[in-house]
Amino acid sequence: MNLQEQYDDAMFDFSRGDFDGAIAKLKNVLTQERENFEAQLALGMALYRKGDFAAAIAEGHRAEKLRPTEQLVHTNLSLFYMRSGDKVTAEKHGLQAKIESWREDAKNPAEKKIESELQIAKPKLEPMKFPSQPWKKK
Repeated sequence: MNLQEQYDDAMFDFSRGDFDGAIAKLKNVLTQERENFEAQLALGMALYRKGDFAAAIAEGHRAEKLRPTEQLVHTNLSLFYMRSGDKVTAEKHGLQAKIESWREDAKNPAEKKIESELQIAKPKLEPMKFPSQPWKKK
C-alpha cells in the first residue's frame, strides 16, 4: 500500500469511529513521511475524539509547526484546549484562526467579487399568487 492508500484507510477507520485503528495507521504514515500535514492534523483529531486531550494538543502543535498560518490548525487547537479546560489558550488559538481566515479573504478578493456578482445576477422572487377561491362568499 502506498502512503495515500494508508492515509485513506486510516480516515475510513476514523469515519467508522475506530479511533485506535486510525491512530495506529496515521502514526505509521507519519513514520514514513514526517512532513505529511494531513496525517498530522488527522492524528490530532483522532486523539481528541478518543479523549486524549494532552496528546491531541501535542500533535496539534506538530501540525502547527508544519503550517503555522493554517486556519484549521488553530481551530483544532482551540477546540483541544477548550476541552482540556484551558480557556485562555483556547481563545488565543480561536482568535488566531479568525485572523488566518481574514488573511485568506484578503489574498482572494476576486472570489468575493465573483460571489457578489452572482448575488446581483440572482433572480428576484415574485410574491406567490394564489388562485381565486370561488367557494368563498364575498
